[in-house]
Amino acid sequence: MGDNSSKAKTEKKGFFKSLKSEFKKIMWPSKETVFKKSFAVILVTAILSILIAVLDYVVKTGLDILL
Repeated sequence: MGDNSSKAKTEKKGFFKSLKSEFKKIMWPSKETVFKKSFAVILVTAILSILIAVLDYVVKTGLDILL
């Protein structure tokens, strides 16, 4: 039993050490890039929601006229 717990502790230390080294390799985006991309996502989402609402209204009105 004693061997398993010391081996698990060694594996945990190795895991966290490699995790730390992998985090150092990450190239984090600048604040400007994050702002631009977030703004683009919000803008596209707003435009698509307006387009879907207009299409929904047109289809509903068309069905009301037909029926």
